Amino acid sequence: MKCAYLGPCGSYSHLAATKMRPADELIAYGNFRAVINAVETGECNVAVIPIENTLNGGVLQNIDLLQAAESVVAVEETALPLDHRIATLKGAAYSGISRIYSHEQPLAQCGEYLAKSFPSAQLIATSSTAASLDMVKTLSDAAIVGAHVKREGIVLSEENISDGKSNFTHFLLIKRGSVSDKVQSSKIYFSVTCLHASGALLDILEPMRAGGLNMTKIQSRPIKDRAGEYRFFIEVEGNYADGAVRKVLDGVKKSAKSFKLLGAY
Repeated sequence: MKCAYLGPCGSYSHLAATKMRPADELIAYGNFRAVINAVETGECNVAVIPIENTLNGGVLQNIDLLQAAESVVAVEETALPLDHRIATLKGAAYSGISRIYSHEQPLAQCGEYLAKSFPSAQLIATSSTAASLDMVKTLSDAAIVGAHVKREGIVLSEENISDGKSNFTHFLLIKRGSVSDKVQSSKIYFSVTCLHASGALLDILEPMRAGGLNMTKIQSRPIKDRAGEYRFFIEVEGNYADGAVRKVLDGVKKSAKSFKLLGAY
């Protein structure tokens, strides 16, 4: 079995892939679009993608990519604690740091610390935390990486620099196919659109209230080429194998303008 993840080796996605698919051959890709495309084309059997962070909210690119993907569904989730550290060359002084590299998510999750400690530094986004380490070439360079990263000549800060120390990212394991009516799950993830009219969203939510499905999150994303219209991404607690739960979702589908089941896990 082959599992795609955002590389290179040592990224947080690599840690999540190791945790979720320890027996698989793990294959690194340079961006999330390529990761999901690897599953769509059958190049890999599964993929691990981050979907939400407790400090920074939804990973919007991956939410959109999952929506756009054909015949790809989420089948498992995990939460990975993040421990961000400043990485510099041995001998570098923080007062001399002028450039800080990392993936856009850690840059945002450490925003308060960076503004206070490196107010004049240029923040430069890279494809992943692991890739940012390759950019640390002079005493003026730094990167934000995980505490697990080890490289000769690189020194990590002694403390976690996240703006919140209880910082977790939720990852989904996705595969090609559809959700079987027999799949056992504790959560169900789907997207809906509704009419642009008063009470339209309430009409979608009402079947869940009446059916006793607890909503664990709801996020909105603008619909491309349709100004002022939004798609809602909703996660609820429920066992998809339960016919009563699927009946509630049928009620949601009937009230919605569009409905897509994104996963059950």
